[in-house]
Amino acid sequence: MTPPLTGLHHLTAVSSEIGTNFRFYTETMGMRLVKRSVNQDDVSAYHLFYADRVGTPGTDLTFFDWSVPAEVRGTHSITRTHLRVRSEESLVWWAERLRQVGDPAPRSVGEAVEVHGRPTLPFEDPEGQRMALVVDGGAGDPPVPWEESPVPAEHQLRGLGPVVLSVPDPEPTAAILTGAMGMTQVGEFDADGTATRVYAMGEGPHAEVHLAVEPDLAPARPGAGGVHHVAFRTPDDHYDAWAQWLRELRIPNSGKVDRYYFRSLYFREPNGILFEIATDGPGFTADEEVESLGQEIALPPFLESRRDEIVRGLKPLPDMEG
Repeated sequence: MTPPLTGLHHLTAVSSEIGTNFRFYTETMGMRLVKRSVNQDDVSAYHLFYADRVGTPGTDLTFFDWSVPAEVRGTHSITRTHLRVRSEESLVWWAERLRQVGDPAPRSVGEAVEVHGRPTLPFEDPEGQRMALVVDGGAGDPPVPWEESPVPAEHQLRGLGPVVLSVPDPEPTAAILTGAMGMTQVGEFDADGTATRVYAMGEGPHAEVHLAVEPDLAPARPGAGGVHHVAFRTPDDHYDAWAQWLRELRIPNSGKVDRYYFRSLYFREPNGILFEIATDGPGFTADEEVESLGQEIALPPFLESRRDEIVRGLKPLPDMEG
């Protein structure tokens, strides 16, 4: 029996302009930097985690700091990331903010549309990552407002909404989403001529994957402004069951990986998109107090002995050079 998934856990993208990235997501988008760490597999690069005040699972948008060319868009990739707001009033507020904000400003802001029955505002961040704001009507775990955010509490982002996967052939990916991951197809819609299926782990946009069928596109080439992987939430006590389940299904995977702040399993679905199963805990307060999250470079214990070497290789962030 498929172990449970409760929604999206985090999404990790790539930035080649990490200073601008930091300012955009904290100043423009009003998110809190809850962990300033490094890529555990490439310690020359930051791994920054933006979320609500306490880093509630499902509110995390994270970035690897890699000096690489921009992504070449295409299929076999994650093509849009949604962030949730509570109401249409918030969506109107955000539309005005994103169109009027100065530096750092989004690269573009579209017109509000309805996607799968929900008001949605598409935009691109300064490096061209395709994003959207979507009204969730209060669905999902309530985030914890960050009192120092430049965004009023009632309009602060509530976490991840649907991620859009582009694939040329939907059936192999659909088989993984439903057969291996326990999702259910709950609908389909046309997005500017692209047939898109909706798969759900639960009720609400925090628990959805949108599968866009685009057979005429060339494969994407990874780079800055693109998405590296998407992670799905599972309760801590189901982690071992997920490891066993992937073995039983003979799905090639990473095996158990302890990221210190959560435990992970990685695998690629048949169209090559990297998936992660991640536990809710221990969480970002494992090595920092809530009040000081993100203020210092945090390293997991197995990297602590290399702190001086690692810190020397990192770029300073604006207003955070300690």
